Amino acid sequence: MLNRNKTYVGLDADDYGGMTPTGKIVRDAQVFGLIPEDETCAGWSLGRIEALYDQVNDAWHPYGQLPSRLPEALRERHRRLYEAAIQRARELGWSAELYDD
Repeated sequence: MLNRNKTYVGLDADDYGGMTPTGKIVRDAQVFGLIPEDETCAGWSLGRIEALYDQVNDAWHPYGQLPSRLPEALRERHRRLYEAAIQRARELGWSAELYDD
């Protein structure tokens, strides 16, 4: 979610703890070590988020966007980060069906 100034509110302040398309970019960047795991990208400009998206897309390319194809260390980091994010999102009332439309 971007605010009025076209900056990202940050993973923690994003809807349902970052269970949005932008939140997924940030979380995947954490998985691939493109940013530290504690980086929420709060205040990042749209351009900076788009550049991060490109880096994340490039990092996923060899694995076909499938966590099951990740090397063990990355697969474990993905599992850990996403399990924690899903648990937090559910505590905030998130449902996987929210973004199906």
